[in-house]
Amino acid sequence: MDLMSTLKDADKLRAKDMHEEARELLVPLAAEYPDNPIVQYKTACVYDFLGLEREAVPYYLAAIENDLPDAELRAAYLGLGSTYRILGQYSESKQILLDGLKVFSEAGELKTFLAMTLYNLGEHHEAVSSLLKIIMDTTKNADIKNYERAIRFYANDLDKKWD
Repeated sequence: MDLMSTLKDADKLRAKDMHEEARELLVPLAAEYPDNPIVQYKTACVYDFLGLEREAVPYYLAAIENDLPDAELRAAYLGLGSTYRILGQYSESKQILLDGLKVFSEAGELKTFLAMTLYNLGEHHEAVSSLLKIIMDTTKNADIKNYERAIRFYANDLDKKWD
């Protein structure tokens, strides 16, 4: 099986929303090239897109463990973290998203999915605090920006009360 042409064919199929057909090309390719991070990542993505999250997990793990290039690595951390969350594996989700943030510390998408996982783990304070900080880091809304100092202050101590 020619690696590059098969990957291109799978990409073309996915671009035409023919994900099941792409999966049929990628799964044997992933078996043939277990140490190729791009093949593993693309296989994980197609499983994920098809709603077969549990099947995507080993491919995401293989992609991450085999030095996936940064652009795909960032997305793989997100994909795996989100997949674990959807599967109810909240501790695994939290860990993989934190691992991703060690590499991509400014990745707002990883922080956002981590906040959802924290909510699922019952860590509501940390989840809301994180989301408030993300909002302040990303919003262009002038009405919200007018309260940035207060929002950032409260984000650090949501339970503070004054008598």
